[in-house]
Amino acid sequence: MRQASTTLTIATSGRGLTEITRDVAAWLAEGGIQEGLLTLLCRHTSASLLIQENAACEVRTDLMAWLERLAPEGDGYLHDDEGPDDMPAHLRATLTGVTLQIPVLDGQMRLGTWQGIYLAEHRRRPHRREVAMHWIGE
Repeated sequence: MRQASTTLTIATSGRGLTEITRDVAAWLAEGGIQEGLLTLLCRHTSASLLIQENAACEVRTDLMAWLERLAPEGDGYLHDDEGPDDMPAHLRATLTGVTLQIPVLDGQMRLGTWQGIYLAEHRRRPHRREVAMHWIGE
């Protein structure tokens, strides 16, 4: 049994989805990883990870709009230490999650044809986000 781990740093431009599929795949290829389980962890509480459609950009636009409707900015939150988008960002991260597990076979993530891995930035301003990556297998 082998293991490998690293941290991927992503610069966001503010609220939205940043596809990281190629970065994750490149790390797997560099390590000669063939088979096992890949775990990803977003190391933040106001950003998250998603596996989502990577062909039609309207899907991602609609998803972000839906999250904004579910957790809107406003005056109704007790927690606003970093501004009015603070607590809504935490709620959106809770709804979408901060971890993913993806099987790896023949050196490739077993994602579906139209699936991509995204970092979801839920804050309005740009951030540098970290995603911890760990693979275990043979």
